[in-house]
Amino acid sequence: MPKMITDNEAAVRRAKILTAARWCFLNFGFAKTAFEDIAKRANLSRTLLYRIFKDKEEIYQAVFVDWLVSRQPAAKLAAKGPATPYERLLSVCRLMALEPWAEMVGTPMGSEFLETCELIDPKSEALYRKVVYECVAAILGDEASTEVFLLALDGLFADKPAMKVLEGRTKLLAARFAPRSTKKGLQS
Repeated sequence: MPKMITDNEAAVRRAKILTAARWCFLNFGFAKTAFEDIAKRANLSRTLLYRIFKDKEEIYQAVFVDWLVSRQPAAKLAAKGPATPYERLLSVCRLMALEPWAEMVGTPMGSEFLETCELIDPKSEALYRKVVYECVAAILGDEASTEVFLLALDGLFADKPAMKVLEGRTKLLAARFAPRSTKKGLQS
C-alpha cells in the first residue's frame, strides 16, 4: 500500500516539480522537454510524475499559472497602492514582466515561453494579459495610453536585453507615461 502524504508534503512536491519543469522548458523548450527530463530534475520517478500530471501540456499550464498568473493579486495591489503613479507603474512592470524576464533572459528557450503558453493554454495567457492591462489602465486612466504603453513595453524586450538595460528602459518608459513628481508638485 502506498504511503499517504500530507497536504503540505504534496504542495512541496508539486512546487518542486513546477520549478524543475520551468527550468526544463526554459532550457530545452516545450517540444524537446520530456517527462523524463522533468522527473530527473525534480528527483522523482516518471511514474510518480504521471500520477500528479497527466501530460506535458498539463505541467506547462501549471508552470505558467504558478509562475506568472499567481503574480496577479500583488500586481493589482501595486496598481491601486498609495505610491505615485510612476512608482505604481514600475511595480506592476516589475511583478508582471521584469521579474519573469530575469529568469527567462539568458536561457536557450526563454523567448518562446509565452508564445508556447498562448498555444497550449490560451485562457491563462489571455487572463495574464488582461490583468496586466487592467493594472496599467488603473494607473494611466485611459485605454489609448494603456495600449500604447503596453505595446512599447513589449518592444523593450525585442532585442533580448540584459536585466540592467531592461530596467533602465522600463524606468524611462514609465517616466514618459507617468512622470515623476518633485516635492513641490512639479513634474520632472
